Parts: sequence; structure tokens; C-alpha cells
Amino acid sequence: MKRVLIVSPHFPPSNAADMHRVRMVLPFLRDNGWEAEVLAVEAGAVAAPRDTWLEGGLPDHVPVHRVNALGLAWSCIPGLGTLGWRAFPAILRYGEKLLYKKRFDLVYFSTTQWPVHLAGPRWLKRFGVPFAMDYQDPWVNDYYVQHPEVDPPGGRLKYAMSESLSRWCEPRVLRHCSGFTSVSAEYPKQIVARYPWASSIRSLILPFPGSQRDFERAQQGWASQDIFDPSDGREHWVYVGRGGKDLEQAAKGLFGALRIMLSEDADLRHTVRVHFVGTSYAPPERAVPSIVPLSGDFGLEEVVDEKPGRIPYSDTLACLQKASALIVLCSDDPSYTASKIYPYLLARKPLLVVCHEASGVKALLDEVGGGVCVPFGSDTSAEELVRNIITQWWHAGKHRELVPLHELIFKQYKDEESTVRLCRWWEHVLEKASPASMTTLS
Repeated sequence: MKRVLIVSPHFPPSNAADMHRVRMVLPFLRDNGWEAEVLAVEAGAVAAPRDTWLEGGLPDHVPVHRVNALGLAWSCIPGLGTLGWRAFPAILRYGEKLLYKKRFDLVYFSTTQWPVHLAGPRWLKRFGVPFAMDYQDPWVNDYYVQHPEVDPPGGRLKYAMSESLSRWCEPRVLRHCSGFTSVSAEYPKQIVARYPWASSIRSLILPFPGSQRDFERAQQGWASQDIFDPSDGREHWVYVGRGGKDLEQAAKGLFGALRIMLSEDADLRHTVRVHFVGTSYAPPERAVPSIVPLSGDFGLEEVVDEKPGRIPYSDTLACLQKASALIVLCSDDPSYTASKIYPYLLARKPLLVVCHEASGVKALLDEVGGGVCVPFGSDTSAEELVRNIITQWWHAGKHRELVPLHELIFKQYKDEESTVRLCRWWEHVLEKASPASMTTLS
């Protein structure tokens, strides 16, 4: 039985998006020849909200080690106040203690708190244990350089300082890593474009999985929501996920289509509500709507509402289950992969996805079905996108009709099969502790 130390600063009950891969694969690792231990941060030191429901699906046999981090007051320091930097000294020390006392074959960093990855090269040098990384987002992000009209999160000064640190740190970690997983096929291409020498690093394209277990637990009544009343006689169309400037093209296409729907059926103003939930990363008391202001330009104030505060993952599942139809709006960044697409597909509701034509989301829906996908590109006019949504979603009656999901094909994207692929890849990584040829396993 091989042993892996998984570094995931966010971990249940913390309700942060970047801990879901670890949470979902843990129950299946032992069956695939791996024993795991997790190194995380105490929930009280994490800015993310808590969801104790997440702890219910964790296997009892996996030890979880928690460290304290510097206080949240440090978060105001540009570039240095993230959880990754606040927790780095404690994770470094505790990880060394674990590696000294126990045998581990591999360290796997699965987090978007990038500074903690700096522990990898040091542990490799001191203990000879290879490490792998999980690119859930880009460490270095060129999106805001390519789109100067878009303000980065936290403002330009804070973003510039953080990005400078990232550009210094990333190559110093990557040179020593034995491999990396990536949720998007575009991230390895971007990495090699920045560092041609990285073409020799073994990689695996592995999107976040969907969890049937989560839905089964939610259906047993362990999850609830108070966003809307599913018994009020209305149709409730629901989007749960972040907002942002990069979603505007998709949002305006949807709202342009909604305006035409209302002109064709006046009763819709009374029978349909479109809900946008959890659109801001800010704490609930500072969360500001970013979607409703766009809808006002289309005269949709009565139809569209937004609750920007993040909600627990269990509440998200309940929203998806109780909705009449689901909507996914995607970024205008072709490399963006909406990991939330998997629970949307598992909810088995009428589903509309508006995404970039080159994104992994479109490729997935083309492969497995499960929803209506309306793509757009940089040269797609607003009128064309509106027309396509109206034709494929509204006039085709798909807002009340399930699109078949190819279950056998979709199986590979569920948590159990995803764990099999990850464990196989870990074994390949261990065959060569130094970087090997870049490979994407099927």
C-alpha cells in the first residue's frame, strides 16, 4: 500500500471550492492501493464560511492534521495576506514533522493557495519525497494582462504585487515537481509557453469530479435552502456560482433572450424567477451584486434577483435539486473550466449552458449531453448569441425538458472513476521521481 500526504489548507468544514477534489477522492483511495493523510489549516483561521455537512462524507480512516495560521488581520497586506502565506510557516514545520516520523511515497498539493507549494522543493531536498501539484487555477494569470479593461479582484495594486510574487515563485517550484494535474487542457499549454523546459514534466488533465454520493446524501434530507420557495407555483431558474466581468458576455446574452421571452409571453413576468446565488467571493456583509445591475439594462428587475453572498455547498445542492431549471454562465476566457458543471449535470434538471466555444465545458457537453450548450466566441455578436439562446432553449421547449445524459460516458467524470485515474497517474509519477515526459492519460 503506497502512502500520500495531501496538502489542502482549505478542508471541511471550510466551504472553499479548492478542497472538493480531495474531499471527493478520499473515500476511494484505499481501494486503489493508496493510504492518505491530509495536512490542512484550522477552520477558525480560514476566511471561507463553514459547512459542517461536508464533514459527513469523509472517511474515518484518513488522518487529518490541522495547523494554525497567522490571524485574518494579516489579510490586508497586498500579496502576503492570503491563507497560503499566512499558513506557510506552520504547514512547512508540521509537514517536516510528519515526513520525519512517517514514510510517505508522495506529497500532493491540491489547493489554489499557491505559496504552500514552496514547501515541496524543500521537503524533496530534505526527505527525498517527490511532490506533485494540482492546477485548479493558473498560478500565473495572464487574463488581466490580455484584458486591461477588466479590473482584477482586489484592485490593480494588490493584484500586481501578488502576481509579481507568483511569477517569482512558480518556476522555482515547477523545476522540482514530478508532475501536475490540471482541471483544464489549456493550463499545461500556458505553462510550457512560459517555461519551455516544463514540457518534460508529467501531467494529467483531470477535471473536478461529480459526486453521486453528495446528491444521495442531499436527497436524504441532509441539505436545505432558503433562496426560493419551490412550492410557490413559479418556475425557478437557478445559477449558483461566481459573477465577474468575464461573465458579462454570457449574462448579457441570457438577459437579451429573457427580454424577448417576456415580449412573447407576458405571463412570464409573474411565473418565472431567475436566481443568481453566491456571485461574490467577499464575505456576506461585503458582497456586492454584479449580475442584477446588468439585468436592469434589459428591464428585468421583476424577474431576476441576486444573493451575492456565498452559500454552503449543501445549500447549493439543495438549490439545484429544487430548481425548475438550471443555468450556467461561463467566462469569456477560453481556458476557463467551470467545475460546477458536474453537480449541475447530476441534478438532472433542464439545463442551459452559455460558454466560450473553445472551453472544456462545451467539449464536455458535446461528449456527454445533459444540457443545451449555446457557445460564443470573440467574434459572436450580441444579437447572434441572443438569437441562439432563444432558438435552442426557449423555442425548442428545452427550459422544461431534460436533455439525455450519456451515463456510461459520464461515468469517467464521477468521483470513483476520477480517483482511479488519479491513483494510476500517481504511480506513473513515482516511476520517475524526476520530471518525465509530459503525458495526458486517458
